[in-house]
Amino acid sequence: MLPSELIERKRDGHELTSEELGFLLSGYQAGEVADYQISAFLMAVYFQGLSTAELSALTGAMIDSGRRLDFAGGESPAVDKHSTGGVGDKVSLVLAPLLAEFGLRVPMMSGRGLGHTGGTLDKLESIPGFQTQIDLTEFEAILADIGCAMIGQTPEVAPLDGRLYALRDVTGTVQSIPLIASSIISKKVAEGIEALVLDVKYGSGAFKPSYEAALELAQALVTLAAAEGLKASALLTAMEQPLGVTVGNALEVRESIETLAGGGPADLREVTLALCAEAVVLSGVADETAARTRLEAILDSGAALERFAKLIERQSGDPSVVENPDRLPSAPVQVPWVASRDGFVGSIDARQVGLAAIELGAGRARIEDVVDPAVGFEIECGIGDPVETGQRLATIHAASKSAAEAAAERLQRAIALVPEAPPEAPPLVRCRIGPGG
Repeated sequence: MLPSELIERKRDGHELTSEELGFLLSGYQAGEVADYQISAFLMAVYFQGLSTAELSALTGAMIDSGRRLDFAGGESPAVDKHSTGGVGDKVSLVLAPLLAEFGLRVPMMSGRGLGHTGGTLDKLESIPGFQTQIDLTEFEAILADIGCAMIGQTPEVAPLDGRLYALRDVTGTVQSIPLIASSIISKKVAEGIEALVLDVKYGSGAFKPSYEAALELAQALVTLAAAEGLKASALLTAMEQPLGVTVGNALEVRESIETLAGGGPADLREVTLALCAEAVVLSGVADETAARTRLEAILDSGAALERFAKLIERQSGDPSVVENPDRLPSAPVQVPWVASRDGFVGSIDARQVGLAAIELGAGRARIEDVVDPAVGFEIECGIGDPVETGQRLATIHAASKSAAEAAAERLQRAIALVPEAPPEAPPLVRCRIGPGG
């Protein structure tokens, strides 16, 4: 078999056998198939999709490319959450310590920024000293000590997915449903958890902007998880505007700390609580009403924030940022962006905000780019808000004045002001796809 021949067949819409896919993927792992050839294969999949058999073969190859952990059978259920990606989505930073304080175990392997969305690892690494590249033995020890651990994908767990993930980010193939599904589920199965709650975003800031496409992705994820023996459900959540107020790594950590202290933006709190309650229900520990009541009490008490501080310290970070968030990185240039006229906020294009954050340095345009942890935005308005001329709608945090000016031009395109109030937005959590559909 020749890699080019298989790429051509996939490009032309033919189904590859498990042996052919195995040849291509094992060859890539062995260095016998080049990055540019796999990039072409990913683009072919983007346009042609994968059959059920192909998807199963790809997911299995990712799982089998490394070690498979097993956290089943412990004193408390092992659960995790995965988001399909959004702008300002810092839910994981609140969810992990909150569920751990509830009594569940949360062994979370997270990713970096993908496309126009931010990554949990980049946010965590904005905390001085915080280590996300930790071996599996230490990962297990942290989980035993703290109840949660938040690390990057290790070379031992689904290494094939890690390499494909990086290529997808820079080849325009992020949005492919089968590639998203296989990437997520392979990692979570290899992670050894018992239950998984999926946060599937739709709207301008999501990889699947339409509700219908997000619903298709949610169903594919839950179905694939079940086929691999993992109990999972999905919530479809709105991403028509950034989640919370901040976009940018250190800024989002600061907002997460506020939320763990019982404050924070209402939308971030609501989405986090909904996902946490779903994880509790999946684990079989409590029903939704009881779970929600107790989770709210924990969040308001600040106990989850104390656990987050312990996690930071355990992973070599500076826990004093919890008491003094000013110890987080801060951008040298902070410029207000104001309304040009009276009216209402008609829309906020979250994708444009995410791209603007990347241009500031909060994300990566290329694999080798270095992230600036301090830059980003505070979006101080929401869809439907009345505004007056000169009112501050956002604050730009930038490394230079020229970068701030370029970001302001992006915001001008992203935030639309209209003369009349827009229709009421749909609910933050629109739909649930359970294990049975």
